[in-house]
Amino acid sequence: MSDALDAPEAPDAPDAARLDAADELRSKRAAFELDDDTVYLDGNSLGALPCTVAPRLADVVRREWGRLRIRSWEESGWWAAPERVGDRIGRLVGAAPGQVVVGDSTSVNVFKAVVAAVRLAGDGRDEILVDAATFPTDGYIAASAARLTGCRIRAVPAPDLAAAAGPRTAAALVNHVDYRTGRLHDLPGTTAALHEAGALAVWDLCHSAGALPVGLDGHGVDLAVGCTYKYLNGGPGSPAFLYVRRDHQDRFDSPLPGWNSHADPFSMDPAYRPADGAARGRTGTPEILSLLALDAALDVWDGVDLAAVRAKSLALTDFFLRRVAALVPPGRVESVTPAAHAERGSQVSLRCPSGAEDVMAALVRRGVVGDFRRPDVLRFGFAPLYTSFADAERAARTLAEVL
Repeated sequence: MSDALDAPEAPDAPDAARLDAADELRSKRAAFELDDDTVYLDGNSLGALPCTVAPRLADVVRREWGRLRIRSWEESGWWAAPERVGDRIGRLVGAAPGQVVVGDSTSVNVFKAVVAAVRLAGDGRDEILVDAATFPTDGYIAASAARLTGCRIRAVPAPDLAAAAGPRTAAALVNHVDYRTGRLHDLPGTTAALHEAGALAVWDLCHSAGALPVGLDGHGVDLAVGCTYKYLNGGPGSPAFLYVRRDHQDRFDSPLPGWNSHADPFSMDPAYRPADGAARGRTGTPEILSLLALDAALDVWDGVDLAAVRAKSLALTDFFLRRVAALVPPGRVESVTPAAHAERGSQVSLRCPSGAEDVMAALVRRGVVGDFRRPDVLRFGFAPLYTSFADAERAARTLAEVL
């Protein structure tokens, strides 16, 4: 698809101040397996395939596994991959090396982080706060963690978490971006308020890692988790990541200690002694095929400035919202994504009161791929590395035609 709409003279184009960011990232589109017949706006569920992944995975299977076999744990660097890949993700979420480890699913890492946060908080703190609009799994896991640790759990709207924390609060689990609405929550302010109350902050970065600067170290976040198959493009079911702030690592007490997080894994010691550093967050044998596919996918991020990613994301979502307002018949859709940049992630969610599921199905048939969340929300995810303004224009026009 032509990127003609990326030019300032295009109708209702983004302001010139943000076009520099678009120009900086435009060449990245060629690094993905995309076709001109489809506008792919579902990278907030599953990122597009980077071109580097298939050849890298073929080499892993045929050479590293096929010929080197068990030697690859050392000779191909398999054993150290969870921390090495973790450091690559760390750069994208504002974490210095040695604080991020990759492995297990997001759900498993949420469980580790929440239980560990309660244990770090110490005696007398027996309350876990959870974002009331959280992704369901986070709520399920937080409730299980509460049962395990003898805590009560309290659901609070994310904007009210800072005020809700008190002397009994051990930790709060918060989604950085709301998966339904695309609302961006106040990570710096909420984290600071939790610390003021003596509680720990656990952030779920699934919808922000790779979409905007996060600044984990800079904002003093205690623990964080995130998936890698959305904006990080790691592939379906790619392993998640766990961040443990450096000054917490010596006291990080995982509820899932495994042989891979032992200080001397091959001693086969019946008594558990945790490893130092981020490796303490490991559990079992790493998922090597998916982990190394993720490693290859992260090549597209080499040299990318997250500030430019954020600038293009806001320009794209602004542009799409303006074009929807101009083209779609009045009253057919309503944006539930905040207009304020400080409150917006990298997706646009439109409430469509009449036949939303059928509307999305019709869009997909016409080559515009977003997704639908019950009962009436159309979601469009904008991945700045490969989404263009031409994509946004075609999506808005096609939505207008369908409606």
